Amino acid sequence: MNANNLDILRQVDPQIAETMEGEIQRQKYGLELIPSENFASPAVLAALGSVMTNKYSEGYPHKRYYGGNVFIDMAEDLAIERAKKLFGAQHVNVQPYSGSPANVAVYVALCDFGNTIMGMNLAHGGHLTHGHKVSFSGKAYHAVQYGVHPETHLIDYDQLRKLARQEKPKIIVSGATAYPREIDFVAFHEIAQEVGAVSMADIAHIAGLIVGGVHQSPFPFTDVVTTTTHKTLRGPRGAIIMCQEQFAKDIDRAVFPGLQGGPHDHVNAAKAVAFHEASKPEFKEYAQQIVRNAKALAEELLAHDFKLISGGTDNHLLLVDLTNKELTGKEAEEALDQAHITCNKNMIPFDPRTPFNPSGIRLGTPALTTRGMMEDQMREVGRLIAEVIHHVGDESVYAGVKGKVRELCEAFPLYPDL
Repeated sequence: MNANNLDILRQVDPQIAETMEGEIQRQKYGLELIPSENFASPAVLAALGSVMTNKYSEGYPHKRYYGGNVFIDMAEDLAIERAKKLFGAQHVNVQPYSGSPANVAVYVALCDFGNTIMGMNLAHGGHLTHGHKVSFSGKAYHAVQYGVHPETHLIDYDQLRKLARQEKPKIIVSGATAYPREIDFVAFHEIAQEVGAVSMADIAHIAGLIVGGVHQSPFPFTDVVTTTTHKTLRGPRGAIIMCQEQFAKDIDRAVFPGLQGGPHDHVNAAKAVAFHEASKPEFKEYAQQIVRNAKALAEELLAHDFKLISGGTDNHLLLVDLTNKELTGKEAEEALDQAHITCNKNMIPFDPRTPFNPSGIRLGTPALTTRGMMEDQMREVGRLIAEVIHHVGDESVYAGVKGKVRELCEAFPLYPDL
């Protein structure tokens, strides 16, 4: 995506061009604090908007059902080899369209419908595809859920082991979407081994932190690992599955032809670019800065009498409990949005409210770190958040904060060529 592409779009479809221009402005002049979002590099965007999208390539490299895949095979081979090297994986499938289909593919490969799977409770920080009752994972399988301790809000590994011994699941899933502390993948794998389960780690949120050496890795011992390629990896929206060689054939068959048709070759090329970028020394510094920024933001919010689930963070995200602010997560999200600060409402553990109007908000630092912001800027962001939350409904405060947000964004420009 570049200025020339936008000019072409304006000529062909001005209505879509207008929406895209609006989104460019929103990203440039707003503070993006949703922890699952990031800004892909111009090189990743170039691969996504490339002629690779024109090709059909059902099958796997060098074993296709269509002709003309010589260069597609080269690109997918690069993506696979780069991911193997980046994570230290034995086998990698880069074709999953997204994180949820990747998780489903693992279940389909290694379980029969009705088998027991075990994952983290959504309300405690897990993901829909870890066995929630409204998800395919909770409908097709007998899903049991573990959670966090009611006082510490940390994963209760004793309760997890007790539940695993009782239920004897086929798969135990580690990983989360709203858990601000480090996950002990060794403990998960040991519990899985003890009960004869497959250990599966969904590292979608923390993959970039693992690459950067600021979070424990599930490699080389975990049986199967899934991750999205955006979020902290800063690549295109997509996913990959990594596994021990013994599971490779079943997982590949589950992805294709089991669940998907032709892969999205432009996305796979962009994944290869992202893996290349993540292999550079500067990416490790980026990952380290994400964590430093999250800790600085946490300290500032605590100084303004915000309650943080588990008391702080070890990773890229914070889960803010607003029950002492007499404000719901939905109200906070909407108020912050008025000031061009983007976050998402979120359930907190043991939340008495509903997912549509929960008691918390979720904040993350990957996107602002991509812009080059550091601890001083995070402290300023914390002050701006506090100013809005403590004056909800005051339009003059929103306007003042919006102006400060713009000044901050202009000091750390995004996509200057757009």
